[in-house]
Amino acid sequence: MTQTDSSLRQANAERVYEVSRADLPLSCPMPSMALWNSHPRVYLPIEAEDGRSTCPYCGAQYVLKD
Repeated sequence: MTQTDSSLRQANAERVYEVSRADLPLSCPMPSMALWNSHPRVYLPIEAEDGRSTCPYCGAQYVLKD
């Protein structure tokens, strides 16, 4: 099922995003974000000890919440 543009969040609008294990594998921008005004999708490792990852394109920080 595809989402309409009106149901998508703006990509790269925040500096820190909290994500859950349901969001894995993690990508920036996330699937729930519009892609037309963003950088190419990149997959980010976040399962490390600290549960954090930073996008190399836009600098958005992702924090894994259990």
